[in-house]
Amino acid sequence: MTRIAVFAAIIAVLGIPGAIPVFGGAVPITAQTLGVMLAGAVLGRWRGAAAVAVFEALVFLGLPLLSGGRGGIGVFVGPSAGYLAGWIFGAFVIGAIVRAGTRRPTWWRTALGCVVGGVVVVYALGIPVQALVTQLSLAQTALSSTVFLPGDILKVVVTTLITLALWRAYPRAFGRGSEASALAERADSPVQQGANTP
Repeated sequence: MTRIAVFAAIIAVLGIPGAIPVFGGAVPITAQTLGVMLAGAVLGRWRGAAAVAVFEALVFLGLPLLSGGRGGIGVFVGPSAGYLAGWIFGAFVIGAIVRAGTRRPTWWRTALGCVVGGVVVVYALGIPVQALVTQLSLAQTALSSTVFLPGDILKVVVTTLITLALWRAYPRAFGRGSEASALAERADSPVQQGANTP
């Protein structure tokens, strides 16, 4: 519960810098998707999705936690509604890929999880809803959404770096207790490193 609350708070804090409107677009660029990616990568599928859901529940109750000080029921029926739903499902998919099995996070699995969950899933839910609300064609909306891609790819890179650094520095943050510590120690041991050498 503590980790879920912490990551919900991280998502909220990432909204403090504010939103960047894109050429008058209905959906602004925010840093909060970085928090969504981190929640899924570090907490795993269920806890990651729960952290995003807790954050969005607070927004639903009226707290102005979204970038630009937005909050309340209205944001869940506006152009961003699909993206907000996509955050929850995206965090779940990220966690499922990054934390697959009992293996420690790897850079490629973390990056893949963030691309699939944090970009593909979020866009797949966000773009159709945005098109419906704004009454633009799906093609027009999808084309206008490409402006988000450079920032989202940057967030994938940052999430991957932070996740791997956190695993090495404090594996217990991943919620696996002694198992996480043991995996980290084995990965850093000379014997294991020698075994991984071709």
